[in-house]
Amino acid sequence: MKTVILFVFFNCFFSTVAFSEASLEKPIKIAMAGLSHGHSGWIFQNHFQGDFNLVGVFETDTALINEFIDRYKLQKDLFYTDLTKMLDDQKPDGLLAFGPISEHLSVVQAAAPRGIHVMVEKPLAINMEQAQEMKKLAEENKIQLLTNFETSWYPSTMKSIQIGSQGNENFGQLRKAVFHHGHKGPKEIGVGPEFLNWLTDPEQNGGGALVDFGCYGANIMTTLTHGVEPISVTAVTQTHKPEIYPLVEDEATIIVTYPNAQAIIQGSWNWPFDRKDMEIYGERGYVIAADKNTMKFRYADSGKEKTVLVSQEETGVYVNPFAYFVEVISGKIQPEPFGLYSLENNMMVVRILDAAKKSAATGKTVYFE
Repeated sequence: MKTVILFVFFNCFFSTVAFSEASLEKPIKIAMAGLSHGHSGWIFQNHFQGDFNLVGVFETDTALINEFIDRYKLQKDLFYTDLTKMLDDQKPDGLLAFGPISEHLSVVQAAAPRGIHVMVEKPLAINMEQAQEMKKLAEENKIQLLTNFETSWYPSTMKSIQIGSQGNENFGQLRKAVFHHGHKGPKEIGVGPEFLNWLTDPEQNGGGALVDFGCYGANIMTTLTHGVEPISVTAVTQTHKPEIYPLVEDEATIIVTYPNAQAIIQGSWNWPFDRKDMEIYGERGYVIAADKNTMKFRYADSGKEKTVLVSQEETGVYVNPFAYFVEVISGKIQPEPFGLYSLENNMMVVRILDAAKKSAATGKTVYFE
């Protein structure tokens, strides 16, 4: 039996993994657009491997290309400085966007007419105008347009959704959710200069902490509510470190009201430590996702809080976003309506973020029509 060698990289060490041709009958071809995002190295790491071939990487920063070649021992011919040439030469099935949010539209403009599916890093777009154009391109060309959030692969996120949105009788009707997302700040945690440059530029990222971490709560709440349109959005932003972030806010609180529930979204570059946790409250209980595996439950009939660890096997969550993308491309699965990755969900996320930015700028609540 012939074997196909898939090259994978983890913690800067080079290794090879052999798969039989039976398991890779026709591997999905994946390409990348951009390397500046701090998550772009994921695809070269061992725990993110899958049944796909990485066939090309587009990047215009030659110094950054050379850095990746050295770090992960990659071949130079994997890289292109012309996106359309890479797409025409390699004809990938899917394209991953790892550049500034402002470039997501141009990525879809290049990929969609070629029938290439796209997954962008969160959020979907820099504003609703670009999001609507991206949606139109995706629908006209019948491609999948997905958005990847790290919390989408957390077993605790999936378990929280299963309890909070599916009529669990112990939990009751969803009433409130509180989201805490962020860290000390991108510069403080040492993100690369190529990432920091556009992450702190409102023209390229759309904002600061409000966009960077406000999007997580909007994404999860949209799934919890099955896409119910909010009534209003109220946001307050501050910049506590203007000497580091002169152009964007580093602190944001967003209140999103729904007909029967409320979300409080706290995105910050000022937490004393990294946070991606949330609290979900129903009529008769609460669920707290303390981290990606640890959860706390308390229901009215028991009166006691219970702490448990949840797993991938228990929840059925995909812990590898690239594997999820490949499964969607191959037609093995379809994104759930208003699911975390779905286009419907992430159009709503951009609507909420746009409203939050308008509210913060005007000091007024923004009402959805």
